Amino acid sequence: MKIAYVTTTDKGATDRLLTTAANAAIERGHTVAGVVQSNTPRPKTHRCDMDVQVLPKGPIIRISQDLGPEASGCALDPAALEQAVVEVHKTLVDGADLLIVNKFGKHEAAGRGFRPLIAEALSQDVPVLVGLNPLNRAEFEAFAEGVAQELSATTETLAQWIDTTCLAAEKVD
Repeated sequence: MKIAYVTTTDKGATDRLLTTAANAAIERGHTVAGVVQSNTPRPKTHRCDMDVQVLPKGPIIRISQDLGPEASGCALDPAALEQAVVEVHKTLVDGADLLIVNKFGKHEAAGRGFRPLIAEALSQDVPVLVGLNPLNRAEFEAFAEGVAQELSATTETLAQWIDTTCLAAEKVD
């Protein structure tokens, strides 16, 4: 079971790092399934629109909902998140040598969202790379059963892990 995670402290940095890593992995010939996220600030609010790109060339799905300017709750649209999971599942079953998930967040910590898909990929010996929200570290570590590897937040480190891990998985097949 090969699973790694990356955490950053700057807002949006993990999303940008995973997007760069995914694009580079695809350019190097890896078959990548998963999602990467981009955020677009909304004028006159502290919120942003959250979109995920289904890898490698799938649709862009808005996973946030506008709850109004005074809202303070979570803006994640659970139905849109599940739509993204369904789309990623299609690419995973078509054959992938890597799964990238933008975030192991609240839904994954509660057993929903991408968590079942991450487990499916791992059961098929497909390496998994996730962004980890530090608020969900305990739940992630319990899910990963102590085998997840923390990676430093650099493009070079992620590229090396992806190449090494995917090549090792190919040799096992």
